[in-house]
Amino acid sequence: MISVFLPTRKGSERVINKNTRSFADIEGGLLNLKLTQLLECKSISEIILSTDDPSSIRIAESFKCEKIKIVLRPVELALNSTSLVDLVRYLPVVCNSEHILWTHVTSPFVSTDDYDNICVRYLEQINFGYDSLMTVKSIRNFIWDLDSNDLINRINNEKWPRTQDLKVYYEIDSAVFLSSRANYLKYNDRLGKNPYLYEMEGMKGFDVDWEEDFKIAEILYNGLNESN
Repeated sequence: MISVFLPTRKGSERVINKNTRSFADIEGGLLNLKLTQLLECKSISEIILSTDDPSSIRIAESFKCEKIKIVLRPVELALNSTSLVDLVRYLPVVCNSEHILWTHVTSPFVSTDDYDNICVRYLEQINFGYDSLMTVKSIRNFIWDLDSNDLINRINNEKWPRTQDLKVYYEIDSAVFLSSRANYLKYNDRLGKNPYLYEMEGMKGFDVDWEEDFKIAEILYNGLNESN
């Protein structure tokens, strides 16, 4: 059984009301969109909305769906100063499922199909020694380090190797962390000790973190819908 942990809180600073304000003419915004995507997933048994935000609660309640479970987040876990580690430790308290998928409303381009595919891949890969999964995007360009004053991803002696000959690095896009509840309890982390890296393509891992991100995401979302 896979449960989703979906955290939102009031008082976002960089993007005001980013979770719930209208997004691409969708009332209820990114939260409405994300709940819609997740509710259509075949692999997910429940969605735990962890929030202190009345607007988030109102939007979630409007779905009138038992699959959505609203859990009021303690005040000390909804502050700008709250440590992510403390929120991670809190998760097993509100979720008893064997497996937990942590995602965010700020990843609007991770679709229902993406979530289902990620869940299937995770369940496959734990049979091959992996104990968790996170979504990433690959970095296959020149990466310069100020301290060494040199490239850090060169794998031969060439000053400027071909990009296909560079060491590949991976950026965590924070779209999905999928792990067992046992790992949360054992490691106090969203990952185990041997995570499978699920590479996202294109703009799938686009994260709305700044106001300009919100505007860009709206343009991209509208463009995709027009093309479909």
